Amino acid sequence: MGRVIAVANQKGGVGKTTTAVNLAAALALDGRATLLIDLDPQASASTGVGSRGTAEGTVYDVLVDGRPVSDVIRPTAIDRLHVVAATRDLVGAEIELVSVAAREHRLHEGMAGVRGRYEFILIDCPPSLNLLTVNALRTADTVLIPLQCEYYALEGLTALLDTVGRVRDTLHPELALEGLVLTMYDGRNTLARQVQDEVRAHFGDQVFRTVIPRNVRLSESPSHGLPVLLYDPASRGASAYRALARELVGQLDRRTEVPHAEGIGQGP
Repeated sequence: MGRVIAVANQKGGVGKTTTAVNLAAALALDGRATLLIDLDPQASASTGVGSRGTAEGTVYDVLVDGRPVSDVIRPTAIDRLHVVAATRDLVGAEIELVSVAAREHRLHEGMAGVRGRYEFILIDCPPSLNLLTVNALRTADTVLIPLQCEYYALEGLTALLDTVGRVRDTLHPELALEGLVLTMYDGRNTLARQVQDEVRAHFGDQVFRTVIPRNVRLSESPSHGLPVLLYDPASRGASAYRALARELVGQLDRRTEVPHAEGIGQGP
C-alpha cells in the first residue's frame, strides 16, 4: 500500500507546492513509483510538472462527479511520476459539494485501487483549511508541513495542527504528523537561523534535518513546467530535495523496524 502524504500549510508562499512537486520528483527519480495529486485550485503543482487539466479529467471530476482517481492519472516527464491535475474549476468544488453526502470522503473513496500502484502518493493541499484540505487529510496517512524560515513561520501552525486533530477525532483516527520541513532558508540571515533554532527547540525530532535553501532555480523551474531536479539537477535546491527524499525514506524504514505508539507528532 502506498504511503499517502498531505503537504499542507494554510499560509501561502511557504514553499508548499514547491515541496510537493520536487519531493515527488526526487522520490520518482530514486526509482519509487510516485503519484502527485494537485488539490489546490491554483493548479501550480500541475503546471510545475508540465501537466494541465484536460477534457480527459482532473481531480475536480473525482470530487464532484465521483470518477475514480485511476481514470484521471496522467504521466509526466519523469517515468515513475504520475499526476492527477487540477484546474481553476476546483474553486467551485467546495460549493458544489455542500449538498453531497459524505463530502469529506470523496477523495478517499476515489482512491480505491490506486494505493497499491504507488509507493508514495503526495497531495498538494490548498493554502486554506477548507473542505478540499479536509478531503486530503481524510485520505492521507500523514501530514508534511513546510515552514518558511521567516518571522511569521509559526503563524497559523496551531490552527493547522488543531484541524489535523479534529480530523483524527471525527474522520480518520490514524492520521499522524510526518514532520515539518524548513524552507526558503538563508544561512546568512540571522532571523532565519533564529527561526530554525526556535522551531527545532519546540518540535525536536518532528523537524526534518534537511533544510530547503532559498534558490533561484527553485523559483524559475515552474515557469518551464519542470521540477528543479530536471530543470537544474546540479542546483542547491535540487540537491536539498534529493536529501529530503532520502531522509523521508530512511525515516519510514526506521518506523517500520521499531513500531511505537500512534499520535500527532508520531508516524503511524
